[in-house]
Amino acid sequence: MRCLAALAFLAGAALSTEAFAQATSQQLASGLSLPNTVVSPRGDFSRIFIIEQRSSTTGRIRIFRNGAVLPTPFLSVSPVTTGSEQGLLGLAFHPNYATNGKFYVNFTNASGSTIVREYTRSATNPDEADPTSARDILTIIQPQENHNGGWMDFGPDGFLYIATGDGGGANDTGTGHTSGTGNAQDITSNLLGKILRIDVDRDDFPADASRNYGIPSTNPYVGVTGDDEIFAFGLRNPWRNSFDRATGDIWIADVGQDAEEEVNAIPAGTLRGRNFGWRCMEGFRCTGLTGCTCNAGALTMPVHTYLHAGSSRCSVTGGFVYRGCAIPALQGFYIFSDYCTGEIFARNPQNGAVSTLFTIGFGVTSFGEDSYGELYFVRQNGRFYKIVPSGTPTFLDCNTNGRPDCWDIADGTSSDNNQNGVPDSCDPPCPADFNGDGFADFFDFDAYVDCFENAVCPPGKSADFDGDGFVDFFDFDGFVAAFEAGC
Repeated sequence: MRCLAALAFLAGAALSTEAFAQATSQQLASGLSLPNTVVSPRGDFSRIFIIEQRSSTTGRIRIFRNGAVLPTPFLSVSPVTTGSEQGLLGLAFHPNYATNGKFYVNFTNASGSTIVREYTRSATNPDEADPTSARDILTIIQPQENHNGGWMDFGPDGFLYIATGDGGGANDTGTGHTSGTGNAQDITSNLLGKILRIDVDRDDFPADASRNYGIPSTNPYVGVTGDDEIFAFGLRNPWRNSFDRATGDIWIADVGQDAEEEVNAIPAGTLRGRNFGWRCMEGFRCTGLTGCTCNAGALTMPVHTYLHAGSSRCSVTGGFVYRGCAIPALQGFYIFSDYCTGEIFARNPQNGAVSTLFTIGFGVTSFGEDSYGELYFVRQNGRFYKIVPSGTPTFLDCNTNGRPDCWDIADGTSSDNNQNGVPDSCDPPCPADFNGDGFADFFDFDAYVDCFENAVCPPGKSADFDGDGFVDFFDFDGFVAAFEAGC
């Protein structure tokens, strides 16, 4: 069944070389040191945070604001290890960051172990963190220096999700890898090759200084055999995952061994404890390795794969489902890349077909999303880009201020009281909306009666509804007719 479904999918989702004409990239900054993560706190419309993986033994978080990277880092983390896939690897802001100032980093420490650590922003400068606030949340021993994963984000449920690689080396074998299964298929006392889910707002292990978190009661292995932290498993090196801000779906890009790259998805509210098949499967390919049964019905197949053969592609870089409004044609498309070729791909949500938006060149390491839903990416050469419309913008701009209407609504530049997606200033006049709150309801009826009977009227309103210079029952009848007609 899995093979048949895979073939059907591949037939409908073959990679197309035909480029979209609606999007291109705009370089915003350069000179960063191995940038690998782009994050914006929820509701922060002015800043974007960029991780510098390392410079010597120090990883840094930089802030991009008003068209430039601020000279002072938000936070420096040291020492970090210096292997090619080591350093400062992940950043997530607490859902209540605006009030509690808490955020979380994922890095490899001096011994190569993965550390998830909590910090708090400075009490005096919002553009700097308080380095003395450091509190380690979770420690994971890494057997080799590669395949560290590193992505983290808070889901719609308020829990922190953490991606881990299989521990490194090749084929999930050797020292530090569970014999017979590999780490990714081992769900007992093994957090490698997984998506973890923890609750950072409580501590279920007060006697254990290395586990300062709680376990969500709905995690799949709570109360049964398996590590309570595990949310999903069977991953090789999940490199840059994301939540669809509109649906809550999780998108996971898992880097292949030598042959095939894959993109996986977990629809919101569906089965937890999914097994994505590594190490017995690489994409849709049977590896011949033990640990699980290739094509078994219990495995979750990718939603998209692509091969190395016949191309220069080598390693998938996961991205985001586009939910901005500057490029309407991309709405709902999943945007991702290949590290070696720098092709920026878009997966159609309707039929799964994948097209190339544009090609930027070697070393795309990560994508990011701002509070407007617009997308960015970074390259290993230190450059930072935004995905922007190509040609004449086609976004809605009813108030002609040069910005998409949804940006104006999102950041409060324009109100949208009736929540129709159109700034209230652009809505056609509604005579029945007598109190001007964007709705036609009984509050308007009461407001008009008060105006008619007591001359207590909303600003700019008059009981002379028909405008004939008199306040009489013709006005009252006119308002009642408008009220019944609605807007």
